[in-house]
Amino acid sequence: MIPEPLEDLIRTLAKVPGLGRRSAQRAALYLLTHQEHLGKLQADLQTVQLKTKTCSVCSNIAMEDPCHICTDPKRDDSTLCVVEEIADLWAIERSGAFSGRYHVLGGLLSAIDGIGPDDIGIPTLLKRVTDGNFAEVIIALSAGVDGQTTAHLLSQKLQPLGIKVTALAKGLPMGAEIDYMDEGTLNFALQGRKSF
Repeated sequence: MIPEPLEDLIRTLAKVPGLGRRSAQRAALYLLTHQEHLGKLQADLQTVQLKTKTCSVCSNIAMEDPCHICTDPKRDDSTLCVVEEIADLWAIERSGAFSGRYHVLGGLLSAIDGIGPDDIGIPTLLKRVTDGNFAEVIIALSAGVDGQTTAHLLSQKLQPLGIKVTALAKGLPMGAEIDYMDEGTLNFALQGRKSF
């Protein structure tokens, strides 16, 4: 019922995180019925492909290599924040709360998916830390099983280098009510409590 080229487009769009088959089908049909958007999307994708680069230092996406964060002389060279994905780096940057350097792993360890340390940016992170002058490495990974497994391995590999290894605080979000929190969040919040 669906022409093969359209089916191929739907399959490709469905691989984008956050889009399932139905959302991909809606997007494909919208683009086909609004040709002006399809042309703009094609042009934007080509521009992004031609003009952006992956930073050889931190793995951020930028228009130059190394990226503007890695070349900014005003940033703190003693602190390195390790994140899973580029979107995590962007989120921390938007907060304005961190002025150090970054390292994007590009994924997390996952025994189920067969993803080991060499499949993500752990070897380049260890080389970068060994060659650099970092006093602290902040592990800013998700609180899920894969994030915690990755954080634990990183901590084991980094601590013998004599570097302070910290993790983001985990617990109750601002404005949250305790009775709506899950047990894992409450557990982290109790373990990470601080003095007033």
